[in-house]
Amino acid sequence: MPDTDRLTGSSSPRGAGLLAPLAWLGGLIAAGVAVTVGAMLAIFTAAAVALIAVVAGVVVFLGGIALRARRSLRPRPVAAEGVIEARKVGDTWVTYGWERQDR
Repeated sequence: MPDTDRLTGSSSPRGAGLLAPLAWLGGLIAAGVAVTVGAMLAIFTAAAVALIAVVAGVVVFLGGIALRARRSLRPRPVAAEGVIEARKVGDTWVTYGWERQDR
């Protein structure tokens, strides 16, 4: 029984004939393309993660500003003399501070 390779079925340890160098060159080119595509995908993924981190930082910053503004809200000051307050209750307006003190 001749010495044959189990994977390729070739009896020569280096491959068969003139196509072996072309197959080796094709494999080398395919490996280079695969490495290049993998590197590009890794760069794209890293850029996406960085962008997500920046956007999340901006959202947290704006949320902090909003909470600080909400805490610093104070009730409106009392109206100046001569100004009345009116609120609509149902279909009618109810006024406060209309009573005169000089009667």
